Amino acid sequence: MRENYDRELAEVLEQEGGYSNDPGDPGGPTKYGITIWDARMYWKHDAAAADVRAMPLDVAKQIYRSKYWDAISGDDLPSGVDLAVFDYGVNSGIHRAAMMLQRLINVPDDGIIGPVTLAAVKPFDPARLAAEICDERLAFLQGLRTWRLFGRGWGRRVREVKALALELATGQSKPESGAA
Repeated sequence: MRENYDRELAEVLEQEGGYSNDPGDPGGPTKYGITIWDARMYWKHDAAAADVRAMPLDVAKQIYRSKYWDAISGDDLPSGVDLAVFDYGVNSGIHRAAMMLQRLINVPDDGIIGPVTLAAVKPFDPARLAAEICDERLAFLQGLRTWRLFGRGWGRRVREVKALALELATGQSKPESGAA
């Protein structure tokens, strides 16, 4: 949902962290979760590792909004489901995340969240659907050859995203720190 975006983006940015260039990570140089490949596609076509390292946070935020959140129709998804799909898309690709949602709600899985998918998602319980998305995501990640290197962090991330998604879906969100 539109009102969830800032909070959910903050969660994604916290999960993604700052700059990394782990040789075991096929994403290569990455900052705020934006890989060098995405930096080249959406920001600077000839970006090098140094450019990724220097990427301003505002650039990452613009990429997340236009290339991830808008691509999953995040403003129009139910609370909780929006986070589950958004974070899945950031971590494993928008197309894959959209197809997982579509499979769970029994619509053709073309990887595009449009009017058919948005209409079909409405009768589903958002908490249950968000939980199923996270469970399917974890199963997918456990099947990757890089699970042995990154599985601990990925498992923690999916658990944390699932917990927040369930809070959002049930309307029982904990107040953000500093809230009265």
